[in-house]
Amino acid sequence: MDKNLKNVLVVSFGFLLLFTAYGGLQNLQSSLNSEAGLGVTALSTLYGAILLSSMFLPPLLIRRFGCKWTIVGSMCCYVAFSLGNFKASWYTLIPTSILLGLGGAPLWSAQCTYITISGNSHASTVGKTGRDVVNQYFGIFFLIFQSSGVWGNLISSLIFGQTPTQGAISEDQLQSCGASDCLMTSGPTNSTQHPSHIIYTLVGIYTGCGVLAVLLVAVFLEPIQDPQQSHKEEKKSSSWANLLATFKLLRDKRLCLLVLLPVYSGMEQGFLAGDYTKSYVTCALGIHFVGYVMICFAGTDSLCSLLYGKLSQYTGRIAIYALGALTQLGCIVALLLWKPYPDQLAVFFVFSALWGVSDAVWQTQNNALYGTLFEKDKEAAFANYRLGEALGFVVAFGYSTYLCVYVKLYILLGVLLAAMAAYGTVEYLEARTQIKPLDPQQPNAAQHGEMQMDQLELEGLQRTPPQDTETRTTQTQSRDGEAQTKQRCDDQKQTKL
Repeated sequence: MDKNLKNVLVVSFGFLLLFTAYGGLQNLQSSLNSEAGLGVTALSTLYGAILLSSMFLPPLLIRRFGCKWTIVGSMCCYVAFSLGNFKASWYTLIPTSILLGLGGAPLWSAQCTYITISGNSHASTVGKTGRDVVNQYFGIFFLIFQSSGVWGNLISSLIFGQTPTQGAISEDQLQSCGASDCLMTSGPTNSTQHPSHIIYTLVGIYTGCGVLAVLLVAVFLEPIQDPQQSHKEEKKSSSWANLLATFKLLRDKRLCLLVLLPVYSGMEQGFLAGDYTKSYVTCALGIHFVGYVMICFAGTDSLCSLLYGKLSQYTGRIAIYALGALTQLGCIVALLLWKPYPDQLAVFFVFSALWGVSDAVWQTQNNALYGTLFEKDKEAAFANYRLGEALGFVVAFGYSTYLCVYVKLYILLGVLLAAMAAYGTVEYLEARTQIKPLDPQQPNAAQHGEMQMDQLELEGLQRTPPQDTETRTTQTQSRDGEAQTKQRCDDQKQTKL
């Protein structure tokens, strides 16, 4: 097996284990810790910390410790969040959420940088296009990574299914489910308390998965060096310069236009984890169905991630972005109109599957797009990406307890349309850069041929010996004189006649 592919697989399975734990806990926060909005507040704090760390930490840590050890250290922050859920309270969840947030941005920036370098390295070895190999590697990564939602949610559903507590759902409660949910901080009645030993079992399994992820990456992942960095002068850049690297890249107008893509990615994931699971699934079906519905989302997301990694080589990324945008647009409109009822069980899974189809676009194509457009500043580019995504999560979880669901859907719709318009502008700019019009001052092919002929004649004259030139000049003058004499004789003849 190729070394680069082996390293990508190690990173992928490490993230699979880590996010089996974190993903399962995130999806349950709004339902399990619904009192006084503790769950969504913890998530909002978490992504606020990611937002701050995205501004400063990723370039500094990656250049100081390398991609491998940045990933290992950041994973430890995720394990701390799992430990905080053993006894969920304001004094345990908020501090561990901040710690996770500080490690979140370096983790994802290091992962994206590592896969991009591996893809370009393999492409240069086998003579392929770097963009295609990077797309393929990101497809493999997200195929494995997105399946973490299957295992994490399966674990939670099986454990919570041991103590079914749901009774008959009243018609009044069903009327407040879906887009019309405006209960704000009060939790749905189907989100019931569970025995402490159930919580300890669940969090214990998740913590064990996180520890295994740290050990896997620390032992088996090989350190990697960016060839572009090694070719530069070996000068130690100042810490301040590293901290400012993320902001300096904002001078690129392409990055400024693309910032809405990660923002929307964070908002749509936040809506699914915080609002769809609570206001649709838990409200109408019960908390023990959250895991099963999210398994459908994660499975579809995982398969589509691999598909898009392969398909983009033939269709290009524009067609895939269009597919993702149209699919999510249809989902948002349908969620605005749909009133969830328990007897419509299949519909809950259809929505989660379609959401996975579109989310796979944002996860694979956004990362590949940033890695391709900003290849020389990968660390800072991915730090900006995580900053934007974290901002989307903060917004989604921040207003979760203050706005009705239908208002959140309208906001999501507006951001989607704006993000697609900005992305189309970037593609237009890239197309203009790659296909430049002919310079008016540059000669066309025919003119170029004539210029070459004139040049050859000039060179021939320049190479002609001086004596030959004088002889040719004398012969020319003689022929001109004879022609003039003949012309005079003809004129005289005509006059006589």
